[in-house]
Amino acid sequence: MKTDTIAAIATAMSNSGIGIVRISGSEALSIIDQIFVMKNNKKISEMPTHTIHYGHIYDGKELIDEVMVLLMKEPKSYTKEDTIEIDCHGGVYVVKRVLETVLKYGARPAEPGEFTKRAFLNGRIDLSQAESVMDIIHSKNEFALKSSLSQLSGAVSDKVKEVRSKIIHEIAFIESALDDPEHVSIDGYGERLFVIVNEVISKIEVLLKNSDNGKFLKEGITTVIVGKPNAGKSSLLNTLVGEERAIVTDIAGTTRDVLEEQINLNGIILNVIDTAGIRETDDIVEKIGVDRAKKYLNNADLIIYVVDTSTSLDENDFEIMEMLKDRQAIILLNKSDLKPLTTASDILKYVDKKMIQISAKEQLGIDELENTIKEMFFQGEVSFNDEVYITNIRHKNSLQESIKSLHLVLKSIEDGMPEDFYSIDLMNAYEELGTIIGESVEDDLVNEIFSKFCTGK
Repeated sequence: MKTDTIAAIATAMSNSGIGIVRISGSEALSIIDQIFVMKNNKKISEMPTHTIHYGHIYDGKELIDEVMVLLMKEPKSYTKEDTIEIDCHGGVYVVKRVLETVLKYGARPAEPGEFTKRAFLNGRIDLSQAESVMDIIHSKNEFALKSSLSQLSGAVSDKVKEVRSKIIHEIAFIESALDDPEHVSIDGYGERLFVIVNEVISKIEVLLKNSDNGKFLKEGITTVIVGKPNAGKSSLLNTLVGEERAIVTDIAGTTRDVLEEQINLNGIILNVIDTAGIRETDDIVEKIGVDRAKKYLNNADLIIYVVDTSTSLDENDFEIMEMLKDRQAIILLNKSDLKPLTTASDILKYVDKKMIQISAKEQLGIDELENTIKEMFFQGEVSFNDEVYITNIRHKNSLQESIKSLHLVLKSIEDGMPEDFYSIDLMNAYEELGTIIGESVEDDLVNEIFSKFCTGK
């Protein structure tokens, strides 16, 4: 018989000190009563909520494990349903046996993210808060963690709800005026609405202002290292990573394919791609690597161009510098410990970008590179303050779409259109903002969001 009570392992599947099996739903208490034997032989369902109890899990007469059971009765639980967490020994086999026993006595396996999905559907959290749960799990640095915790506490939700309340107030006024023109005057309303809509747009733009920084600090800056063969790209990557991940030789063209690493430079996450040296070549394999390097370069947030200053510029350098002109780029003048044949002034004749003298071999200039990236992307400082950061691309898109609708309202006012035109675009903006917190969202989108969660969360 299908049940709406779900269960899953909520900890990583590896041998550890403890493993947790989570149960949620209307049958959670009856299931645990059947398989959990307390020392005093009382039923756990009769115990007060938010208490922990010692005992053993049995499958019939077979002892499965010695455990601690946490009891949380609805509605004061993560899902707002009766919830049980079984803390058992952390061996992979024993945790699986405990889960199998729970399923045998009436629960069904939880789908990915189903516990958090139930918290959303039961009204404990909104959709933006639900998404922040997964962001917390995947946090890569202190900023990402603090930002996700801020969103979980409702920082984004509160701002969105504030803006939506202003919009719905104006929609209600317009509808009332259209329904009862004798008692609700709209004289001069267009001018008043024009001011209000501009104020709302300004509030949304404040949220959007930090969205790029939020994305970079949460997900990292896609950084491509380019240069001619043997310029020192792989040595730079090894220096940044702190270990030898790329093969470094004196033979030009050693790197044939792209190498990808994630690096944390004091809070700045760089998703670094070390590419094959860009040059004309008849080697088929190397040519594929060069073509891939150019493709990655076009999609990068930041390009680090490594120049071997002990050699002269050639046509390969000129091709790279042409690609840098409209991009965020830093030029590293490498091998500064050797006699230079190429100088900063030589490069300035072709492209004007920030240049740093480095020696990847001697690990010189790396601190200046870090400070330059901070200045370029974060105005010189990586820190978390009381501002609300939009770190979710879905939220950013919804904010942008809402602004488009609000600008249409301004256009209708300027063109002297009837008031019902205002209402249509105001409602579009209201609903677009509603997708952020889950009040105007299709079931398919909800399912897609939660399908990306891990099972047990």
